[in-house]
Amino acid sequence: MGALTFVGNTPFPPRHPPLPNFPPYFDLPFKSPDIDRFFRRQFEDFRRKSLCWDMDTSSPAVFVNAELLRTYVGRKVRAVVQVIGFDGGVVTGKSVDDQQLIIKGSPPSVPVMNYIEVIGIADSNQSIRAEIWTNFGSTFDTHSYNQLCLLANGEFKSLFL
Repeated sequence: MGALTFVGNTPFPPRHPPLPNFPPYFDLPFKSPDIDRFFRRQFEDFRRKSLCWDMDTSSPAVFVNAELLRTYVGRKVRAVVQVIGFDGGVVTGKSVDDQQLIIKGSPPSVPVMNYIEVIGIADSNQSIRAEIWTNFGSTFDTHSYNQLCLLANGEFKSLFL
């Protein structure tokens, strides 16, 4: 009457981080390879989902400010802007390099002067068609983010794309 062991101390597959120490799920009165396989599969599915292994990395969003946006027209980008105004489904914002950007889409209700990060497709050299909106609140270090954009598109580009 032993406990069902899933992977032991060896991570499966080996290139992934080691498994956390979970208690055994069952004390089985019998040993069955089918039950063992079933629970191993269930545990691996849970582990993959909990570690974000299903994340789409096929088209990463490039960090941009308004100046860099023009080089990525038609591609997925991410930018932080300070909301200046709303007009229907269009948000006017000030980029981290103090230039105006137009963000199109379905914005969440964000107070004017708050900072938002948008991820979407660059429509033109001054507009983004946003898919994901994140409210960063009323304080944000625009200088550091601008430096991040410059480094991610310059010296350290290979680390970001």
